[in-house]
Amino acid sequence: MREITKSSTIIARRLPILRVCAKIVGMNWGVIGHEWAVQLLSEQIAQKRLRHAYLITGPRGVGRRTLALRLTQALNCLAPPEPGQPCRACRACLQIERMQYPDLLVVQAEQEGGTLKVDQVREMQRSLSLHPYEGRYRVALLLRFEEAHPSAMNALLKTLEEPASQVVLLLTAESAERLLPTIVSRCETLRLRPLPLEQVSRGLQEEWGAPEDQAHLLAHISGGRPGLALQLHLEPERLQQRQAWLTDLLRLLTFSRKERFDYIEPLTKERSVLRSALNVWLSFWRDILIKTCGAVAPITNLDYQQEIEQLAARLDRSAALGVVSAVENALSLVDQNVNPRLVGEVLTLDLPKI
Repeated sequence: MREITKSSTIIARRLPILRVCAKIVGMNWGVIGHEWAVQLLSEQIAQKRLRHAYLITGPRGVGRRTLALRLTQALNCLAPPEPGQPCRACRACLQIERMQYPDLLVVQAEQEGGTLKVDQVREMQRSLSLHPYEGRYRVALLLRFEEAHPSAMNALLKTLEEPASQVVLLLTAESAERLLPTIVSRCETLRLRPLPLEQVSRGLQEEWGAPEDQAHLLAHISGGRPGLALQLHLEPERLQQRQAWLTDLLRLLTFSRKERFDYIEPLTKERSVLRSALNVWLSFWRDILIKTCGAVAPITNLDYQQEIEQLAARLDRSAALGVVSAVENALSLVDQNVNPRLVGEVLTLDLPKI
């Protein structure tokens, strides 16, 4: 519930411009990019060829949840301008946007990196056995389903095998390979990929009113993931936190061993916070690796280009690759529930001394 409440607060900031955006973006459901997926789903609704279950895959922040919510709106909109197109302004559409619609069930682990439990799936199944309260369909949105316990995945199979006519299941996951093959085989899979940076930048400017310079920066930071770019645009405190972590990383390179351990201890108290910081650091070291390799690929952290070039000039490719591998290994260990303080301390020892 805390996750849903937080999301509702964020969406509330967007409501004054949602009605305007609905008119501007029209046929693409207000989604930045992924036109092929929107067209496929809207045609299936219009032609009454709707599937009972969809699996939306792709990296976090690519727009998986947004696409799922737009599909839910298209299914239950009170005043669709045409079949398969949500108005995004009626009561049902706005409630779905906030994830507070009575016929929308949101199921997810309590926090990122947590575990979606079998009891949550069983409770969802009991709710799905009821007729829709208001809408034409009851929709179950299972977010980050790769975090589901194997028993939870197995429990879902019965619903996938015997779907009710007025029930649609929407699963999101980073990749189909992280789910049971029997789950994947019973869903229509939509694989979302990062978009060209220019398309993300243009979408932020045209659809969300972001200034050109900021939109350009956010497109790079997000790596072409429109959902992440939009989140950073709507929540500037996330950008501020990112900048704080990058500033801390640069300071860490000058610290002694004791100073590094003193810094990392409070950061490891919450696993989700540590994971977020490590992902920011990983993007920074990948940028350094790009520079040391002389690659022409765009860097992520444009606002730290000077610092990246300075460090790349002092490190060789082997050293940069070593740090990238160390941060990736730390993230993997955190996901495996290894002691986060131990993971953090070992990582600080792997960072070069500048």
